[in-house]
Amino acid sequence: MADLKIIKLPLNEKIVAELHAGEHVLLCGVVYTARDAAHKRIVESIQKDEKLPFELEGSTIYYTGPAPAPPGRPIGSAGPTTSYRMDSYTEPLLKMGVRGMIGKGERNADIALALQKYKAVYFAAVGGAGALLSERIISCEVIAYPDLGAEAIHKLEFENFPVIVAQDIFGGNVYS
Repeated sequence: MADLKIIKLPLNEKIVAELHAGEHVLLCGVVYTARDAAHKRIVESIQKDEKLPFELEGSTIYYTGPAPAPPGRPIGSAGPTTSYRMDSYTEPLLKMGVRGMIGKGERNADIALALQKYKAVYFAAVGGAGALLSERIISCEVIAYPDLGAEAIHKLEFENFPVIVAQDIFGGNVYS
């Protein structure tokens, strides 16, 4: 993979504009986890103009509910969750500046248009490889909604986390 890109997070418009569907990239930097329940709470906080659990501008959200960490590791298995379950919550987050999302599976047509409108990218991680992917996570800290257990929001630090650009700002889509 001579064309493999290493992307330093957080994302911005310039970085996102250089990514194209089908490219394999390695992500390095801070990512936040959130699944359905956390997304619902974040969107409710946006609607109520409440303080958010993390800065959304430039952020990347990984759709995962990590397993407990085994001894000597910062995190347990952390594979991607099916992304379409977050589709109804995605546009408000993109509007607030989220630039990247990581999950598995195709997004709906409205999300494809929103990615173009808000200059964001959707990355696919390999499903079923959660234990292997967790080896690329060097730190993990619960930062919000601890009552949600594995679905709490975690702040992760990635080191060369492998993903594929699944949908880009140009309408490119590896699923179509």
